[in-house]
Amino acid sequence: MDTQDPVLEWVERVSMYLARDGVPPIAGRVLGWLMVCDPPEQSAGQISDATGASRASLTSNLRLLTAMGFLSSRTRPGNRTTYYRMADDAWSVVVRRQVESMTSFLDLSRDGIALAGPGNDGRVRQAHRTFEWMAAAFAAAPPLSAGPGEAGHRNDETAEHTAEHPEQAERTEQKR
Repeated sequence: MDTQDPVLEWVERVSMYLARDGVPPIAGRVLGWLMVCDPPEQSAGQISDATGASRASLTSNLRLLTAMGFLSSRTRPGNRTTYYRMADDAWSVVVRRQVESMTSFLDLSRDGIALAGPGNDGRVRQAHRTFEWMAAAFAAAPPLSAGPGEAGHRNDETAEHTAEHPEQAERTEQKR
């Protein structure tokens, strides 16, 4: 991996960021690479060449990222090679899954408070308050909308055109 390449330096920064949350460095590099590579679908060999990861460790990290919901894979007709790419809406799917997991911890912490009993429940109660706060914050958050270059994004020209020609916007919506 050429660390002088600005793209690969960014890939390494992604890896270091994710490592703080326990994501293995190779998985972080793979994820960073697949966020910016062209073409967006890459074989394990291409990913290995770009990131400097061994094929053995790459295989387990590709499995991990796929299980986490970050990657999808496919083969092409007449070709046994598997190609990997970022899954559609990967970040929102993974984050939503984490939010659901955090909010489900509320039930566990509530049970823990009851089990610990008065006077012994301070640590569990602190966890419960934290997860209660996070659940409320996420519940109050506005929905995620598509950004520029993403499916479903409406730029100002689209919004302006829709305001001027609502009948066309209605027909477009009906086609979807």
